[in-house]
Amino acid sequence: MWILFAILSAVFAALTSILAKIGIDGVNSNLATAIRTVVVVFMAWGMVFLTHAQSGIADISRKSWIFLILSGLATGASWLCYYRALQMGEASKVVPIDKLSVVITLILAFVFLHEEFTAKSVVGCILIAVGTLVMVL
Repeated sequence: MWILFAILSAVFAALTSILAKIGIDGVNSNLATAIRTVVVVFMAWGMVFLTHAQSGIADISRKSWIFLILSGLATGASWLCYYRALQMGEASKVVPIDKLSVVITLILAFVFLHEEFTAKSVVGCILIAVGTLVMVL
């Protein structure tokens, strides 16, 4: 089932980029990010209440709170930079560079999470990096 959600994530991420590029025209990128964030907040909390997950708030550990907050700050920084780049550049060039996050994630997962870095991972990282360069240049 995870693969279905991963594919849907990719489809929605693609739609996000195209819809954002159209919607950001003539709008301050920080304001556009704030509007997007408010929509995401309502949608996320809507899902929490729809699935009755709100009771789990009390069970979240201090460590989880810290890392979820740090993750939220990283997300916010990413979105602010992404919208600014999208406003200034072409979506067909901004998006591939943004997807270098896959390569960076694999490296960080190896360094900090001690996940396996296989020959397949190395080849994939190289192909993504080279593909990004080909698309951007």
